[in-house]
Amino acid sequence: MIAATGSLSPLATTRGRYHGVPVHRLGRLNVLVLTTSYPRWDGDAAGRFVADAVDRLRTHVDVEVVSAQSFRHFGIAYGHGVLGNLKRRPWLGALVPMMLGSFVHAARDAAARADVVHAHWLPAGWVAARTGKPFVVTLHGTDVELADRVPRLAHTVLRHARLVVAVSNAIAEAARRYGAADVRVIPNGVDVPPGDGHEAEPPYVLYAGRLSREKGILELAEAARGLPLVVVGDGPLRRHVPAARGVVPRAELEELYAGAAAVACPSRREGFGVTCLEAMAHGKPVVASAVGGLLDLVVDGETGLLVPPRDTRALRGAMETLLRDRDLRSRLGAAGRERARERFSWDAVVSATLSAYSDALAAQSPARTA
Repeated sequence: MIAATGSLSPLATTRGRYHGVPVHRLGRLNVLVLTTSYPRWDGDAAGRFVADAVDRLRTHVDVEVVSAQSFRHFGIAYGHGVLGNLKRRPWLGALVPMMLGSFVHAARDAAARADVVHAHWLPAGWVAARTGKPFVVTLHGTDVELADRVPRLAHTVLRHARLVVAVSNAIAEAARRYGAADVRVIPNGVDVPPGDGHEAEPPYVLYAGRLSREKGILELAEAARGLPLVVVGDGPLRRHVPAARGVVPRAELEELYAGAAAVACPSRREGFGVTCLEAMAHGKPVVASAVGGLLDLVVDGETGLLVPPRDTRALRGAMETLLRDRDLRSRLGAAGRERARERFSWDAVVSATLSAYSDALAAQSPARTA
């Protein structure tokens, strides 16, 4: 198996303080969040992790959100995401300037009341730079692919941000390559359920996520032939997984996590790995590709099993190992649950985010020093 790399240890120093400055000294800041993805209704999975963070930040600061529900996005924002939509329907590219113009207009109106702007993803960072307010930008994963395609955009946004937040060490490294000076690794947070659930009999492996190439669903479908696999999610490759259940309500997903023997995260690339973290929080061992943000989450042989990406033989072997060894599942799952509680709690994530706002406000504008 493959050893995990990277560390999120800086979060351990931000619980309540950052660089010796008490977080409570921030007072009631006015924060404007800009995002192209945010839940449109109760139970909508789009941008759920952004909304979860906003909900918890509101205990400490006043937050206003400008999302794609606040401006005209011409069908570019939702569905497959901005980059995915542009790949599938290139003609939408002609509408991007209009979308960004509408986004800027809405953001500038809301920014009049803001002390600091927090943009999620590079396009929102470009908009944040036009509000005239200090801004922080969080990179989630697809930002790296967008940066590779439009490096000038990445350099412009990241050099003008007071501070850049990356949800994993892999994304942090990419941000530095594109000119970010001050980069913090602040992962997504997770709620740890009170129990790890009652494992179903017979045991099954769960996959929950987008049915697309980058998520490794084709490799998983091949590797799991004849194995008990439950697939939840939707996407462009659903026809290759006829037994997939599609998108299910959150309560049903929680039940599937609770009943699973293991959870598969076979991504070809991954900025963070929300499904992986949720599985760990439920006390489930994870079979994951040794890529990107998954390396921050899974410690090979301790909280799960890491395999090379696109290696169907290794993926199948790891799933078979967990399915036949209940004691191993129990040991890895318990360790994963504890890792989720210690390193990815919302208390730690919110504390680090508040400290990032404080430091961004104290920093000199990059535009003035460029």
